[in-house]
Amino acid sequence: MVIERYNGFAQTLHWLTVAALCLVLPCVWVAENFPPGPVRVLWYLAHESMGISVGLLVLIRVTWRWRHPAPAYRSDIGACTRMLAHLNHGLLYAVLLAMPVTGYLMAGNGQDVPFFGLVSLPGFAKNEDLGKLANTVHVWGQFAVYGLIVMHVAATVWHVAVRRDGMLERMLPPQRD
Repeated sequence: MVIERYNGFAQTLHWLTVAALCLVLPCVWVAENFPPGPVRVLWYLAHESMGISVGLLVLIRVTWRWRHPAPAYRSDIGACTRMLAHLNHGLLYAVLLAMPVTGYLMAGNGQDVPFFGLVSLPGFAKNEDLGKLANTVHVWGQFAVYGLIVMHVAATVWHVAVRRDGMLERMLPPQRD
Protein backbone atom coordinates (compact mmCIF):
# COMPACT_ATOMS: atom_id res chain seq x y z
CA MET A 1 0.00 0.00 0.00
CA VAL A 2 1.35 3.42 -1.00
CA ILE A 3 1.09 6.09 1.68
CA GLU A 4 0.76 9.71 0.56
CA ARG A 5 3.15 11.69 2.75
CA TYR A 6 3.63 15.29 3.72
CA ASN A 7 6.69 16.68 1.99
CA GLY A 8 10.01 16.88 3.82
CA PHE A 9 9.65 20.57 4.68
CA ALA A 10 6.22 20.06 6.27
CA GLN A 11 7.54 17.05 8.20
CA THR A 12 10.52 19.05 9.43
CA LEU A 13 8.28 21.92 10.58
CA HIS A 14 6.01 19.46 12.40
CA TRP A 15 8.84 17.78 14.32
CA LEU A 16 10.59 21.09 15.07
CA THR A 17 7.29 22.33 16.54
CA VAL A 18 7.06 19.15 18.64
CA ALA A 19 10.62 19.69 19.89
CA ALA A 20 9.96 23.35 20.71
CA LEU A 21 6.80 22.40 22.63
CA CYS A 22 8.78 19.79 24.56
CA LEU A 23 11.13 22.60 25.65
CA VAL A 24 8.72 25.49 26.22
CA LEU A 25 6.67 23.73 28.88
CA PRO A 26 9.48 22.49 31.15
CA CYS A 27 11.12 25.93 31.08
CA VAL A 28 8.13 27.56 32.75
CA TRP A 29 7.64 24.65 35.14
CA VAL A 30 11.27 24.97 36.25
CA ALA A 31 11.00 28.78 36.49
CA GLU A 32 8.03 28.49 38.85
CA ASN A 33 10.14 26.43 41.28
CA PHE A 34 12.73 29.15 41.84
CA PRO A 35 12.27 32.18 44.06
CA PRO A 36 12.27 35.58 42.36
CA GLY A 37 15.76 36.33 41.12
CA PRO A 38 18.15 35.87 38.21
CA VAL A 39 17.75 32.08 37.88
CA ARG A 40 13.98 32.37 37.65
CA VAL A 41 14.32 35.20 35.13
CA LEU A 42 16.66 33.06 33.00
CA TRP A 43 14.13 30.21 32.85
CA TYR A 44 11.30 32.61 32.03
CA LEU A 45 13.39 34.14 29.24
CA ALA A 46 13.99 30.63 27.88
CA HIS A 47 10.24 29.95 28.06
CA GLU A 48 9.40 33.22 26.31
CA SER A 49 12.01 32.65 23.59
CA MET A 50 10.79 29.10 22.97
CA GLY A 51 7.21 30.39 22.91
CA ILE A 52 8.14 32.95 20.27
CA SER A 53 9.84 30.13 18.35
CA VAL A 54 6.67 28.03 18.51
CA GLY A 55 4.67 30.99 17.20
CA LEU A 56 7.09 31.52 14.31
CA LEU A 57 7.11 27.81 13.45
CA VAL A 58 3.31 27.68 13.45
CA LEU A 59 3.09 30.80 11.27
CA ILE A 60 5.47 29.17 8.79
CA ARG A 61 3.48 25.91 8.98
CA VAL A 62 0.14 27.64 8.35
CA THR A 63 1.62 29.60 5.44
CA TRP A 64 3.20 26.44 3.99
CA ARG A 65 -0.01 24.45 4.45
CA TRP A 66 -2.02 27.17 2.72
CA ARG A 67 0.22 26.85 -0.34
CA HIS A 68 0.77 23.06 -0.08
CA PRO A 69 -2.36 21.11 0.91
CA ALA A 70 -2.12 18.04 3.10
CA PRO A 71 -1.85 14.70 1.32
CA ALA A 72 -5.15 12.95 0.67
CA TYR A 73 -6.46 10.52 3.26
CA ARG A 74 -6.82 6.90 2.33
CA SER A 75 -10.28 6.03 1.05
CA ASP A 76 -11.04 3.84 4.08
CA ILE A 77 -10.75 6.80 6.50
CA GLY A 78 -14.34 7.76 7.32
CA ALA A 79 -15.89 11.22 7.12
CA CYS A 80 -16.23 11.49 10.92
CA THR A 81 -12.56 10.64 11.45
CA ARG A 82 -11.54 13.17 8.80
CA MET A 83 -13.72 15.85 10.41
CA LEU A 84 -12.23 15.16 13.86
CA ALA A 85 -8.70 15.30 12.43
CA HIS A 86 -9.39 18.63 10.70
CA LEU A 87 -10.97 20.02 13.86
CA ASN A 88 -8.03 18.94 16.04
CA HIS A 89 -5.46 20.32 13.59
CA GLY A 90 -7.33 23.62 13.21
CA LEU A 91 -7.69 24.07 16.97
CA LEU A 92 -4.02 23.17 17.50
CA TYR A 93 -2.96 25.82 14.99
CA ALA A 94 -5.27 28.40 16.59
CA VAL A 95 -4.16 27.72 20.16
CA LEU A 96 -0.48 27.47 19.21
CA LEU A 97 -0.80 30.92 17.61
CA ALA A 98 -2.80 32.39 20.50
CA MET A 99 -0.36 31.23 23.19
CA PRO A 100 2.68 33.20 21.90
CA VAL A 101 0.48 36.26 21.32
CA THR A 102 -0.89 36.19 24.88
CA GLY A 103 2.59 35.42 26.20
CA TYR A 104 3.96 38.46 24.37
CA LEU A 105 1.11 40.60 25.71
CA MET A 106 2.17 39.58 29.23
CA ALA A 107 5.97 39.74 28.77
CA GLY A 108 5.99 42.90 26.65
CA ASN A 109 3.63 44.78 28.94
CA GLY A 110 5.81 47.79 29.74
CA GLN A 111 9.13 46.29 28.62
CA ASP A 112 10.96 44.80 25.65
CA VAL A 113 10.98 41.01 25.20
CA PRO A 114 14.42 39.46 24.62
CA PHE A 115 14.57 36.62 22.09
CA PHE A 116 17.34 34.21 23.18
CA GLY A 117 19.42 37.28 24.11
CA LEU A 118 20.01 37.94 20.38
CA VAL A 119 17.42 40.65 19.73
CA SER A 120 14.69 42.32 21.73
CA LEU A 121 11.16 42.58 20.48
CA PRO A 122 9.67 45.95 21.30
CA GLY A 123 7.36 46.12 24.26
CA PHE A 124 4.47 48.53 24.63
CA ALA A 125 3.01 50.87 27.21
CA LYS A 126 2.07 49.16 30.46
CA ASN A 127 -1.59 48.14 30.56
CA GLU A 128 -2.62 46.21 33.69
CA ASP A 129 -6.02 45.17 32.34
CA LEU A 130 -4.53 43.83 29.11
CA GLY A 131 -1.86 41.97 31.09
CA LYS A 132 -4.48 40.34 33.33
CA LEU A 133 -6.64 39.34 30.36
CA ALA A 134 -3.62 37.94 28.49
CA ASN A 135 -2.57 36.01 31.59
CA THR A 136 -6.04 34.48 31.99
CA VAL A 137 -6.20 33.43 28.33
CA HIS A 138 -2.62 32.12 28.48
CA VAL A 139 -3.22 30.05 31.62
CA TRP A 140 -6.44 28.54 30.27
CA GLY A 141 -4.85 28.13 26.84
CA GLN A 142 -2.23 25.80 28.29
CA PHE A 143 -4.99 23.35 29.19
CA ALA A 144 -6.33 23.54 25.65
CA VAL A 145 -2.81 22.78 24.38
CA TYR A 146 -2.50 19.79 26.72
CA GLY A 147 -5.92 18.43 25.74
CA LEU A 148 -5.42 18.88 22.00
CA ILE A 149 -1.97 17.30 22.10
CA VAL A 150 -3.28 14.34 24.12
CA MET A 151 -6.06 13.86 21.54
CA HIS A 152 -3.57 14.19 18.67
CA VAL A 153 -1.20 11.63 20.17
CA ALA A 154 -4.09 9.31 21.14
CA ALA A 155 -5.35 9.39 17.55
CA THR A 156 -1.85 8.59 16.34
CA VAL A 157 -1.60 5.65 18.75
CA TRP A 158 -5.03 4.45 17.60
CA HIS A 159 -3.91 4.56 13.96
CA VAL A 160 -0.63 2.79 14.74
CA ALA A 161 -1.72 0.18 17.29
CA VAL A 162 -5.37 -0.48 16.46
CA ARG A 163 -6.03 0.36 12.82
CA ARG A 164 -2.46 -0.22 11.62
CA ASP A 165 -3.28 1.93 8.61
CA GLY A 166 0.01 3.79 8.10
CA MET A 167 -1.27 7.24 9.08
CA LEU A 168 1.84 7.99 11.15
CA GLU A 169 3.97 7.34 8.07
CA ARG A 170 2.45 10.44 6.47
CA MET A 171 4.54 12.56 8.87
CA LEU A 172 7.71 10.43 8.63
CA PRO A 173 10.33 10.21 5.90
CA PRO A 174 10.13 7.08 3.75
CA GLN A 175 11.69 4.06 5.44
CA ARG A 176 13.89 1.51 3.73
CA ASP A 177 12.53 -2.02 3.54
